Amino acid sequence: MSEITNPIEQSTKSSNFKNSTTLKMFIVGFLVLILLIPLAFIRELIKEREKTRNDAVIEINKDWGSNIRIYGPIMKVPYHEFSESTETDVKTGKVSKVIYKEVKYAYFFPEQLKIDGKINGETKKRGIYNTSVYQINSTISGTFNLPDISRLELNNTQMLWDKSQILIRTSNVKGITQQLKIKLGSETLGFKVAFDENQQDLEQGNIENSFDVTSSYFDPNIVFVNGQESFEIAYHSNGSEKIEIIPIGKETTIHLTSNWQDPNFMGEFLPQQKQISKTGFDANWKVLEMNRPFSQEFKSLPRLNDYSFGVDFMIPVDNYQQNERSAKYGYLVIALTFLLFFLLQTLSKINIHPFQYLLIGLALIIFYTLLLSISEQANFTIAYLISGLATVLLIALFSKSIMKTWKFPLFILASLSALYTFIFVIIQLESYALLVGSIGLFAILASVMYISRKIEWN
Repeated sequence: MSEITNPIEQSTKSSNFKNSTTLKMFIVGFLVLILLIPLAFIRELIKEREKTRNDAVIEINKDWGSNIRIYGPIMKVPYHEFSESTETDVKTGKVSKVIYKEVKYAYFFPEQLKIDGKINGETKKRGIYNTSVYQINSTISGTFNLPDISRLELNNTQMLWDKSQILIRTSNVKGITQQLKIKLGSETLGFKVAFDENQQDLEQGNIENSFDVTSSYFDPNIVFVNGQESFEIAYHSNGSEKIEIIPIGKETTIHLTSNWQDPNFMGEFLPQQKQISKTGFDANWKVLEMNRPFSQEFKSLPRLNDYSFGVDFMIPVDNYQQNERSAKYGYLVIALTFLLFFLLQTLSKINIHPFQYLLIGLALIIFYTLLLSISEQANFTIAYLISGLATVLLIALFSKSIMKTWKFPLFILASLSALYTFIFVIIQLESYALLVGSIGLFAILASVMYISRKIEWN
């Protein structure tokens, strides 16, 4: 005989399944996955706003002057390189030697290089975006020795001494505010930008964001006295964000002072002495030939950007980076908030509809758009406080309408406040973010395990 199903029993089983904890868990988990979609759009919005900021910064820097990298001064001496080959006359079959002559350049770095600069930094704005710019007034001085061409396996008959020049390679020629001149011994030489030599290479990407500025011709055999001569250049320029110097002197000494209060010393060499105060900074570097892995003379000018050092005039708070870090924890915030409501629903036997879960999740998502928009107008900490308070209060008041009494909403208010405070602390930390985050998550998991022991899962 076939088994007869009792309609009342079937209805009871169906009702029990609809009210089961397992089904509710699946629904809550599904809603969490759904809410990851708008959260992903929020992160894309942050990146888009950051790109807009970067474009605005590029425009400011373009008008004012880009970052400065100084590579020089360098003595540039042309020479003839001879090569020999044979040619055969097609008619007579006679073989003859042909000597080819090609002009190449040898480069010689200074014996001593000193840069003494005063930098006046400020913040420029375009709309709601800002960047750091500066003016540098400096003196570049030092000494050159008469080149020792034997180290490059050259001889005097090859050299075109009277066509020698002083070369400075820089990333920023637009920002230069005074005509460059070099006082070399008793000679004073002017500079010009070598667009005809350099621009094609620059456009093809062979030279990274740099221009060659070359002096008029001189003969070191005539200008140099006793095989050595001093030089001095007055360098005045506008720049933005950072200044970098390549230590090409056999002994390089740099002294920079500025009114900028938050310098970031960067690159291959850090200052041996520095003072940072509310009025600015004062920093000194000294780099010897022994400290860097390149010599003082070359047959082709090497790319030495990897050995540069200097100062980044950083703006201390980057709200887009902090927004991005905050949004990364959005998955955690949504999951933990839903878990909190699920536990309260299960323990208190109060029914929370999936649509109400969805509204709570959307409130959590709106927090990030509030944070982004307010932080573009105000300090990130203030923006986080306003957005967090608004979101926490909204969810607490909404939960009051669901749970009727203030007992659970107040617990939710305290829990969410603690969660957002925890996330804020992690965002601010750098070296200890992983440690604090791991300890915090362990504590949260322990709390959930402790509370869940009272739930009748069956």
